[in-house]
Amino acid sequence: MYIDLLVGGFSGVISRTLTAPLELYKLQRQNPFMPHSTIRDVIKKEGIQHLWKGNTTNCLRVFPQTAINYHVFEFSRNNVFDEIENTEIKNFLSGSAGGSVSMICTYPLETIRSRLSLQHAHGHYKGLFDAYKTIPVRDLYRGLRMSIMGFAPFTAISFSCYFRYKTELENLSIQKDIAKLLAGGCGGSTAITITYPTDLIRRRLQLQNFDKSVPKYTGILNCIRTIVQKEGILGLYRGLFASYIKLFPTIGIQFLAMEKLNYFFK
Repeated sequence: MYIDLLVGGFSGVISRTLTAPLELYKLQRQNPFMPHSTIRDVIKKEGIQHLWKGNTTNCLRVFPQTAINYHVFEFSRNNVFDEIENTEIKNFLSGSAGGSVSMICTYPLETIRSRLSLQHAHGHYKGLFDAYKTIPVRDLYRGLRMSIMGFAPFTAISFSCYFRYKTELENLSIQKDIAKLLAGGCGGSTAITITYPTDLIRRRLQLQNFDKSVPKYTGILNCIRTIVQKEGILGLYRGLFASYIKLFPTIGIQFLAMEKLNYFFK
């Protein structure tokens, strides 16, 4: 169990730190109504180091999230769904369990990370602990239901596609590490293509009461209806291209790191 937690946790921290500016870019594209919401503005007004703003909180979030995710996935695959003969179904169900449990356990940090990344020059919170003291508990959990609805299938699809893609790429005689990197990136891209609107909606709900520029929503259905009315159906896919740019290297690095760390520890 402890090795699974370390493998999952460190792989998440490594992948998110290496791709933090891409994550910031994705958040900005999802929420263009926020002031100073471009990479150029961040570099010009705050400095290049602020392309990693919110990354410390993100790592504090992603370490337990990916640790729990990976451990629950491995535990479910080897103990809960071990009698299922179809490997892809087993990986899908195990990934869904891991995604659900990990999201529930770490969601407040997800909300804080989003707010710290989008604030300008500490305009709302001085840091993680200040955000925890300032943000009402109810706001910390806004969007949780939508997150579970989206992250569980996202994780399920990512894991099941990763192992399938890796096998196919290795059969093409592609070098193993490159195959793992490509399989992880393609698995994550496949998953986000299917589940993307849930990610956009949970980000919008996480930002409720954060800034006066943020549109007001009364819940999931109202959020969906408002976005479609004001931005069209494509509004639910705002920032999808930025997500591809961010997600492919992030998930690719994460799965490669998982494999390497798993071999190192075990």
